[in-house]
Order: sequence, then structure tokens, then C-alpha cells
Amino acid sequence: MAKINVISGFLGAGKTTLIKKLLNEAFAGQQIVLIENEFGEIGIDGGFLKDAGIEIKEMNSGCICCSLVGDFGSALKEVVETYHPDRVIIEPSGVGKLSDVIHAIENNAESAGLELDSAATVVDVTKCKIYLKNFGEFFKNQVQAAGTIVLSRMDTPKATPEKVEEVLHLLREQNPNATIITTPINELSGVKVLETMQGKKIDLSLVEDDEDEHEHEHHHHDHDEDEHEHEHHHHDHDEDEHEHHHHDHDEHEHHHHHHDHHGHHHHHADEVFDSWGQETVRKFTQDEIRDILEKLSADDTYGQVLRAKGMVEGTDGTWIYFDMVPEESDVRTGEPEYTGRLCVIGAQLKEDRLAQLFGLS
Repeated sequence: MAKINVISGFLGAGKTTLIKKLLNEAFAGQQIVLIENEFGEIGIDGGFLKDAGIEIKEMNSGCICCSLVGDFGSALKEVVETYHPDRVIIEPSGVGKLSDVIHAIENNAESAGLELDSAATVVDVTKCKIYLKNFGEFFKNQVQAAGTIVLSRMDTPKATPEKVEEVLHLLREQNPNATIITTPINELSGVKVLETMQGKKIDLSLVEDDEDEHEHEHHHHDHDEDEHEHEHHHHDHDEDEHEHHHHDHDEHEHHHHHHDHHGHHHHHADEVFDSWGQETVRKFTQDEIRDILEKLSADDTYGQVLRAKGMVEGTDGTWIYFDMVPEESDVRTGEPEYTGRLCVIGAQLKEDRLAQLFGLS
């Protein structure tokens, strides 16, 4: 019976890095299918992982928890019948509820000839505290439902011993049973990571119940008094960051307006999360891309940016791949894509300014 491994985590946590490591070091020689969900309609990660030689079934309509409820069973059966995989990796979107993903697997896996092997959540150790505080159940659910929690960015200067201890305490409050990987994953073999993730007990009784019955559609957003410094975004103090995101459904260019949601009531993910994306034939230099990412990270000129990623053609004929979270970016070369694609994820994104920044207006 083929195995299912779920790799969840908030946007920018490092899911793709972990998946690549497992593909290269733990799943080599196996037939792998990756089912992933993206923000917006412009899938980006498929391009990042294409060279790994795996099939990607992108579910680009709606957050994954909504997609799973509707067509997940048929998607799993189609995957098994078409590709006869040894293993299926499911990568939910950053706002997908891991408990909903696990329930969907439990309801559909056996009939598709599959079984759940592990459910892990990747947590950025430098941003865990602010995400727990500002994103309420979006973030908590992924932590509470995980059998294994993989801490990312453990090898960065911000991951001080004090910070790590604080994060471990916060995570244990949410999930006392999960195995937490604190060693930087680049220091572990992929086989060791997989062995650590496998067979860990998943205790969904830890998952906080929503007040609303339709929990895969409505999300509660927690607010403390000091969170109302809504317009302020201080990257040098991650506890002060306040970011919101939005999920959209337009064709080539995406942006939805942020809705005011102070107060204790439910919000659909579409009211909390913001994404803007575009296809482009414009050519860039690597220095241009680095400059753009630096500006996106600097302040709120372009909105509150949590993530930017994409692949564009370079002026020298190479292809430039980029990935950014606040204060950290990666610019590299990659395989040619069918067209250039950009995606920026954040809150209150300023569409016109973003288009100008990328030279698209």
C-alpha cells in the first residue's frame, strides 16, 4: 500500500526545502506524486520542483481545506490510477487546516489504496511567536495536528538559544505530544528526517474546535490589545510584525482588498489573506531582482509583504528564480519556464506600486 506524507507549514516556513531534501535523500528511486495547493491561480512551486522528476497536481482553486472536502477523494484515486506511486506527498497551502487534511485522508485514503505515513508541520523558529499571536487558528491548527514539528531557520543568527527555548515552550503548550526536530535539517540526512517523522502519533483531540460548524470555511483571528498597531511593521522585532494575507481567484493578475477585521468574530480566509501575482515576459538582471526584494522587505511601501517568489527570464538568457521572506531572500538560476511568473503574498498589498516595482505598468 502506498504511503501519504503531509508536509504543512505557514507561508515561507520552508516546506519546499524539506520536500526537496526528502525527494533527494529519502525517496530516491521511488515513484512520487506531489499534490500541492497554491495561493491564487498562478502556481509557482510547481516550477521549483519540476526538475525533481515528480508529477505535480496543483489545486489552485480555493484553499486546500476547501478543495479537499470537495474533490480530494477523486484526486487521490486519479493519482493512484494514473501514476501508481510508491508515495504521495501532500503540501497544503499556508492557510490550510492540517486537521482537515488529515480527516480528508482518513476518509479517502483506504479506498484509493493509500495510508497516512506522517503529518509534519514546518515552523520558522524566528517567526513562531508572532504567528501564534497574530494568526490564531490558522497557525495553531497546523501545530496542534502535527505528529512532527520541524523547526526551520535554526541555523540563522536570530535562532538564539533563548529564542529557541521560548519557541519550544510555545509549541509544547499547543502540542505536548509532537516530536520536534530542532537540529537544522541540512545537518540531518533525509533518511533520518523521514524516520523521525514516520509513525508519530497524531492526536486531533488537541485541535481547538471552532465556534462555527463550518470550520474549513471560517477562520477566527485572535486580537490582543497591542495588536492594533495595525499599520506598523517592524522587521527588526518579529514580535511586532502584523501581517495579513489574502487568497484570490482572478485570472492573470490578482489582488483582493484587505477587509477590516478587528474584533472577535470569524473570517473567511479570503478576508484575511492577500496575494498578487502576474505572468510576465519582461527580462530582469539578478541585481534588479535583489533590489526589488530588498525594497519589498524594507517597509510597508508595497503593503505588508510576507512572501515573494517567482521565476523570470534574465537579460543574459538565463532564468532567475527567487524566493523571499522578510529580511531573507534567495536569488539563483534555474531551468527555463514556459513564461515568467511572480507572486507576492501579504496584506493590504498595493497593486499599482507592485506593478511599478516589477516594471509591469
